[in-house]
Amino acid sequence: MKRPLHTVDTSLRGELPPLRDVLTTSSLRFTPSEEKVVQAMLADYPVAGLGTATSLARRAGVSDPTVVRFVAKLGFDGFSAFQARLLAEVEARLQSPLLMMEAKRAALAGESGVTQYLRSVAAALERTESLVPIQLYDRACRLLFEAKGDVLVLGGRFSRNVAGMLASYLVQLRPRVADLGPLTGDEFDRLIDLGRRDLLIVFDYRRYQSDVVAFARQAAGRGVPVVLFTDPWRSPIAEVADVTLVAEGEAGSPFDTLAPAVAQMEAFVAQALGHTEGRERRRMEALERVRSANGVTIGAGPQNERTERDNGV
Repeated sequence: MKRPLHTVDTSLRGELPPLRDVLTTSSLRFTPSEEKVVQAMLADYPVAGLGTATSLARRAGVSDPTVVRFVAKLGFDGFSAFQARLLAEVEARLQSPLLMMEAKRAALAGESGVTQYLRSVAAALERTESLVPIQLYDRACRLLFEAKGDVLVLGGRFSRNVAGMLASYLVQLRPRVADLGPLTGDEFDRLIDLGRRDLLIVFDYRRYQSDVVAFARQAAGRGVPVVLFTDPWRSPIAEVADVTLVAEGEAGSPFDTLAPAVAQMEAFVAQALGHTEGRERRRMEALERVRSANGVTIGAGPQNERTERDNGV
């Protein structure tokens, strides 16, 4: 029996690329009829593949044998194995810390728990490097600096911390950057003023947040370009995003790690510096003068001068 290209091993969920990525980046050559199956899958992923082989064939407008040949070309022994892989993805996408607690408790027990966890994060970071081609970072950078209006940064309950860090970096590189923070009615009101001149950068990882998804979809509907930072299972925002940057989040813990997300965000900033052509220097110098004048940092400005006088310096 041939060895499947894509085995269904739920213990390795974090290491398996989503089938959506396989369908969009595969080097396999599909026949015109098989391409119809690919398009049907991508049009309603993963739901299109969760019914019967016959229902997928009807969606695609092809015969049942075409679907059978399609899944075989992907390396599966049959449609049931193909569907099991899709179901494993759905399960992984919806995993909560409570569901993962028992599965990962043993790995965290004992004195080696810290070491094992840190190694799992390092492995997740290494996988992240291979998930996104450099061209996508360049495209995101172009959108950042081509935006003539506002750059809004948004994140979910945990990922908004990463979003806030990015906003703090970007304000040093260009004007009109705002961290939306937790979404309220006032933030949704901002949608009426947004358009093609603006840019929305969103962080949304599995257990995706409904208000963040709603805001991004509505912004995209108004013509706002969207850059999405997400996980391999992809937030629903990926359907409307202009650029999607994927970071691995699975680690040896019931909680997904944001370490690769932070590293990816900082890598994006580093890449953006290469697109500024030195223009950021004048802005950063001006910011430093403002900070110095107001004693924002230790050892700078009026507050430091008062301290030196009080100490008789």
